[in-house]
Amino acid sequence: MAGQQFQYDDSGNTFFYFLTSFVGLIVIPATYYLWPRDQNAEQLRLKSLRRVHGRCLWYRLRLMKSQQSIMPTLKKAALLFGWAVFLLLAYKVSKLDREYQEYNPYEVLNLDPGASLSEIKKQYRVLSLKFHPDKGGDEATFMRIAKAYAALTNEQSKLNWQIYGNPDGPGATSFGIALPAWIVDQKNSMLVLLVYGLAFMVILPVVVGTWWYRSIRYSGDQILINTTQLFMHFMYKTPNMNMKRLAMVLTAAFEFDPRSNKEATIRPTDNIEVPQLIRELGNINVKKKEPPFCYPYSLKARVLVLAHLARMDVSEELEEDQRFVVRKSPALLQEMINVGCQLTMMANSRGGFHAPRLVTIENCMKLTQMIVQGLQESKSPLLQLPHFEEENLRYCISKKYKVRSLQDLVSLKDSDRRNMLRFLGEEKYDEVMAVLGSFPHITMDTKLQVLDDEDSNNITAGSIVTVTVTLTRKRMADMFEKEQESTPCTGEEAQGDSSKAKTKVWQNKSKGAKKTAKSKKKKLTKKKAPPAPAKTKQANGNVAGNVPAATTVKEEEDEASDKGSESDEGEANKDSPSERDEDSDKQSDTEVDEVAGDDEEEWEALQQSIQRRERALLETKSKVTHPVYSLYFPEEKQEWWWLYIADRRDQTLVSMPYHVCTLKDTEEVSLCVCVCVCVTKNSNTQEMM
Repeated sequence: MAGQQFQYDDSGNTFFYFLTSFVGLIVIPATYYLWPRDQNAEQLRLKSLRRVHGRCLWYRLRLMKSQQSIMPTLKKAALLFGWAVFLLLAYKVSKLDREYQEYNPYEVLNLDPGASLSEIKKQYRVLSLKFHPDKGGDEATFMRIAKAYAALTNEQSKLNWQIYGNPDGPGATSFGIALPAWIVDQKNSMLVLLVYGLAFMVILPVVVGTWWYRSIRYSGDQILINTTQLFMHFMYKTPNMNMKRLAMVLTAAFEFDPRSNKEATIRPTDNIEVPQLIRELGNINVKKKEPPFCYPYSLKARVLVLAHLARMDVSEELEEDQRFVVRKSPALLQEMINVGCQLTMMANSRGGFHAPRLVTIENCMKLTQMIVQGLQESKSPLLQLPHFEEENLRYCISKKYKVRSLQDLVSLKDSDRRNMLRFLGEEKYDEVMAVLGSFPHITMDTKLQVLDDEDSNNITAGSIVTVTVTLTRKRMADMFEKEQESTPCTGEEAQGDSSKAKTKVWQNKSKGAKKTAKSKKKKLTKKKAPPAPAKTKQANGNVAGNVPAATTVKEEEDEASDKGSESDEGEANKDSPSERDEDSDKQSDTEVDEVAGDDEEEWEALQQSIQRRERALLETKSKVTHPVYSLYFPEEKQEWWWLYIADRRDQTLVSMPYHVCTLKDTEEVSLCVCVCVCVTKNSNTQEMM
């Protein structure tokens, strides 16, 4: 049995293969993930947003950051250096001679395969005279020549060469280790041991420990676990939380404590500047002794948030801290909403304590809108627009116009709007209209089904109703164009369509739709809706629309005219009894076919709906939707919405709020509702309580 030999790479050739593979495994993925994206594309995107968002704080900060940042250049330089090393190693490997080659004695003697014995001996004598050690030749080369001559002339050596590929017969199996020999050299043993100890006993444990320590402190949404527990404590303690209390709980988050977050700072100048802001703001519960509201970090964060809502000017040092607090607030408020939903589910399933009131969760949503827009709750929503100040509002709320919301401003005629905004110049007026036209307008289409029932439209007590809501987003400018197109011009058409023009497109009033049918016999169908309206709220906007608490759609038979009824009776009298029986049989068969066709269509629609939901679960959609117009928010904010069903009478949630983060044009969301009691109000309509 042949022996085995283990040897290190003395020449260092195989080590280059290992090193090239190692560098390639690092450089190629790093280039894909870390290479800076096309800066020109980002500049073009910002340029396209300039007309609408040019005055926003986040837009101006983004332009300054793109001009001052050198990180993209450093990333490119590091990646290019890595690729240079990788290509150099690959070139080095391509130039290495193959160490293991098939032994060919003819090549050693510089002979053609199949040479005769006399040619072999003649060539051997020539090479021996040239490379013999006694003649001053190379001993190693002469040994190879002698070995090749024996492989071609000696019968045993020739047989070994033909069988084993080597004239000496089977040799020992050699295993090469792709590490240079100097690593195991005794002289370098201490250095190698030090490097191994530093790498595997110091660096690796520190990296793993840091990652683990951070992972156990933060939730999946990168919110401190201690902050989540703090929110849960106060929402359980105070189920009905007003806006002032909510702001105190928000700013008590440990994200603003320098001991828990290195990004938060407490400056020596805070002892002077923060009390000045407190005096300007007025009553903000400074004397509150309940921890952590009385802690310095919480008080500072609360003052900065309230100053942001009041649009007050602060010093440069406090402005940096204010941007940090404001930037963190939407994510913290979203965590508060999640905590409220968890407490609601626990109260519904276990009982024993009160769930947070609906007003508390809605105040979280409203406070998010207020922080993004930098507006207090009592201020006019018109202050979201550029060039609007407090003194300009008197033109809008006059008796002539009575404009108090953005919808009212859009619904005005061009001439009235321009006359009302006469304090604006042409450029400023065009900018205001561009911003107003970019605002979103959301419409909702609801569909109710009981998926586990044969008749999906039959809703009874105890049913699990799936409310499928289709959200459609359009720009306010599109709605305005439709309104202008639908405005009548002159003549009889203006008089005939005057009633239609009174109802604005954005003033949605859902009514029970009555469908007329011309067939002789039709069924009376009823649809029930969830116990409270489905609402969408935006992180920066107002309530987008309502769906009525109970929507009843019924089909009624058309009343035939007197002549039609008389003619039908006459024809019926002329028919014989047998003919009437045949007609009734045909009619019953037709009804059965229609019912079967309706069931098949309903089944196919249900299967398609289920397939769409399954595909939606597997798809990964981008959360980049549309940038929010926010004058004072320091970071680009995308349009996100909350969709939920609530019981206004009991002030509770019926379905958990669904955070819609991917609404670009249309989005389909399914909400599940359990029907507790079904009360019949009259013979034609039903409502769920």
